[in-house]
Amino acid sequence: MFLPEIENPKYVKVLIVDDDKKIREILEEFLKREGYNVFSASDGKEALYQIHKISPDVALIDYLLPEIDGISLCKLIKNNPDTIDIGVILITGLNDLEVKINGLSAGADDLLTKPFFLPELKARIKSLAKIKKYRDFLKNYQQILEEEVEKKTRELQKTYLELQETYQEIKELSLEIVFRLAKAAEYRDEHTGAHIQRVSYYSAKIAETIGLSSEEIELIKYGAPLHDIGKLGIPDNILLKPGSLTQKEWEIMKMHTLIGANILAGSKIKYLNVAEEIALYHHEKWDGTGYPKGLKGENIPLFPRIVAIADVFDALTTDRPYRKAIEFNIAIEIIKNKAGTHFDPEIVQAFLKIKDELIEIKNLLKDEEIPHLFALHKKLSPN
Repeated sequence: MFLPEIENPKYVKVLIVDDDKKIREILEEFLKREGYNVFSASDGKEALYQIHKISPDVALIDYLLPEIDGISLCKLIKNNPDTIDIGVILITGLNDLEVKINGLSAGADDLLTKPFFLPELKARIKSLAKIKKYRDFLKNYQQILEEEVEKKTRELQKTYLELQETYQEIKELSLEIVFRLAKAAEYRDEHTGAHIQRVSYYSAKIAETIGLSSEEIELIKYGAPLHDIGKLGIPDNILLKPGSLTQKEWEIMKMHTLIGANILAGSKIKYLNVAEEIALYHHEKWDGTGYPKGLKGENIPLFPRIVAIADVFDALTTDRPYRKAIEFNIAIEIIKNKAGTHFDPEIVQAFLKIKDELIEIKNLLKDEEIPHLFALHKKLSPN
């Protein structure tokens, strides 16, 4: 079998770096049960020794470490040509955008915020380990070609296809990081499921249909998942209320647009600028009756006009605490009937052209049961 270590965890070495013994033990037990070769270190100095000794494929590094902190350790790994290909997942208990940007700037390949879900961690390790194995392989690619070019023609064709898939995975890593931020809001509402992913792909598909550039499509794909990040600032008794909101509660709920824009304001990153705009204006309506600014028609920026349709369509076709999901065809008719009042008529026309593709996205990104956040927090927290 060609490069069997790419898909087999027994060929993957994972280094856990955390000064919390309980967390190290939990992660070691989980990863060993999944078949990985697991090593651990309690501080940055010990981690450097282990890296030199075992040459891990993936390193899980806590942000706050004694001796050498997580950011500094990440820089040491990524600035060394001998260790640069190690997949680094930076783990932080600080749900702060600046911390995440600092981690990415230091070279981290991925970031997770405590408490995190173990299946999610497993998926990220698998992806980064695959990338690491491919990079190791490519370092000796020329020699392999010279020795096995005739014998391995079919295998090399298969590898080429796998490399194309890996390239796509690398390209989507940044989007995955945005999803992690968006899930900070999503996890507060167990009924939202895969809502942010679906709204992202709906919005990108609509943007493609109306003829936006590939750069603009990427921007809305990256920005749309953060449309409801402002719900972090909404009290649970309102956000999770199963029944109708009072007028006072509704006014508080509407504040999530302003809160979200404030969270994302001032960034130098393009897709976060787009996300700020979407967060602020995605509840504006074409006839001017929306919120928070009451903008009308083309005074509403284009990206929020697109996301507004994607967001409402997904909300209509998804179960909510106060109602069951509406059938696709009925939801589509509702969107169609709101053209010129709630929605931009031209964007509605584009939406109707691709309704079958949007339904396919909906079916591919179904809500799944995931461990409850607080149960996982209890498991990972010290007694």
